[in-house]
Amino acid sequence: MSAGRGGTDDVSALDGVLTVSRETAERLERFVGLLKKWQAADNLVAAASLPSVWRRHVADSAQLVALFPDARRWLDLGSGGGFPGLVTAILLAGIPGAHVDLIESNARKCAFLRQVIRETEAPATVHQGRIEMLLAGWSAPVDRVSARGLARLDRLFSLAEPVIFAGAAGAFHKGQDFEREIEETAKSWKFDLISYPSLTNSRGVILDIRRLRRKS
Repeated sequence: MSAGRGGTDDVSALDGVLTVSRETAERLERFVGLLKKWQAADNLVAAASLPSVWRRHVADSAQLVALFPDARRWLDLGSGGGFPGLVTAILLAGIPGAHVDLIESNARKCAFLRQVIRETEAPATVHQGRIEMLLAGWSAPVDRVSARGLARLDRLFSLAEPVIFAGAAGAFHKGQDFEREIEETAKSWKFDLISYPSLTNSRGVILDIRRLRRKS
């Protein structure tokens, strides 16, 4: 996928992933503007990726909504700079019942996420704290749990187990080493898996995880 028309990195990077309305595009542009403003002090994304933020981060995150359009309640683990959770929330803005819960332990990143939510009116809530602690007593409904660049697959399973066991499905971004991660994780876990090729990274995939349970 190119970085947009004419080699530029802008909202056109979403072409080929999904079509968005003008209002949604404006919300995403506001988000990216805030990201660039906060980046110098808070290192929200890798500095080298900032010039291609639309292709590397926004479009890469947006494909979750394209792949799983029926999911309305999302739980995003380790939300950081808002990828994929905030992108998901912005894309779902205005859809009845849609909401994204964002979990992040870093206070400054939580402040950034909350400002974006206020300025874009995205249907999302930020929860500051450790994932293990917050999910231990999680009771809100979840259709999909997402994570991008957070941890290896076996660790993700340990973190997401409470909500996937309760009926949610996983939607995890993984890179070129995903087959090895799956093989290693299968030693300790049983799960149903569908692997979707990434629309933005020829070496990446999105893993659809269901019926997760530990091996005895």
